[in-house]
Amino acid sequence: MATEAKVIISGFADEGPEDKKAESQLVMLSALGLSYYSLRFVDVGDGVKNVMQLDDGEIRHLRQLHADYGIKVSSIGSPIGKVKLMDREDGTANRYVDFGRYLQEDVQRAIDLAGTFDTRLIRGFSFYHPKGEDPAAYVDQAAERLADIAAACQRHGVFFGLEVEANLVGQNGRLLAELHRKVDNPHLLLVFDGGNLACQNLTPAQTFTEYEAMKQGIGWVHIKDYRIDTSLEWQGHVDEGRLRNFVPADRGDAGHEAILRDFATQVPDLTARLSKLGVPGVFLDLEPHLKGGGQFGGFSGIDGFGVALRCLLRLLDYVGLEYDLTSYANIAAQKQD
Repeated sequence: MATEAKVIISGFADEGPEDKKAESQLVMLSALGLSYYSLRFVDVGDGVKNVMQLDDGEIRHLRQLHADYGIKVSSIGSPIGKVKLMDREDGTANRYVDFGRYLQEDVQRAIDLAGTFDTRLIRGFSFYHPKGEDPAAYVDQAAERLADIAAACQRHGVFFGLEVEANLVGQNGRLLAELHRKVDNPHLLLVFDGGNLACQNLTPAQTFTEYEAMKQGIGWVHIKDYRIDTSLEWQGHVDEGRLRNFVPADRGDAGHEAILRDFATQVPDLTARLSKLGVPGVFLDLEPHLKGGGQFGGFSGIDGFGVALRCLLRLLDYVGLEYDLTSYANIAAQKQD
């Protein structure tokens, strides 16, 4: 019997409540009917922190809150890979970290957190090449580091999702696909994000081409869209501080209708493959940035997050891709217990 084409809706809940308090994020998710979220920035009582900086007490408290609200973590929204490949001044504020130390400390921390929060997925990136230079010239060097990250993930049974994003080596689908091919490890997956392509002034047709280039490696999808800013002349580098045109997925220039219609044909096989790996299904992860976005996160507000969700669900209904919000099977199991 063929696996049903159905996706699971998740989201970066830190984009909702302005205070980013854990309870506020979980209340918003519950009100919207969501039972999964990607954990990135959160205030668990000692100020807003990236998940990577949470201490043991905060982690214990957050895990209890997850149990209280019936909310699970779809992925660890780590910043792994958002550091320089080379210790070279290039006019950016991006930091360089010795890779051996980075692998032992930061990457291992993300892996440990995935185990602690009972998810198999870690979101990450493909490293910054020197600004102004051709990213293709750095594919081999980035692939070497990503191979080590994927191998570390493999040893612990988790998966590193490489997100397409401007200014990094994997800034488009073709480059990301090449990284995926060179690493050649099933524990490296790709994460499509249409808004991260449209904000590079790519047309819907161009964005679809980049999606097609990477789709065989896609493990999950971020849902973000962008209306092309015609006043910006594309010069190979995105000033992320100037990005103000993020919109819901049904009204930007990423062309989500065509992409999701095609992706629906991939979902059954991908679901079956992920299920064998211990991943509950194919996640569509809302990261709307409706009230602003930058290098390490974005903000939509609770109202904006709700708008983004409703727009996505209407679009999924239109293209005929079924979805789950709440994990009814889990709720039923809990009641039986």
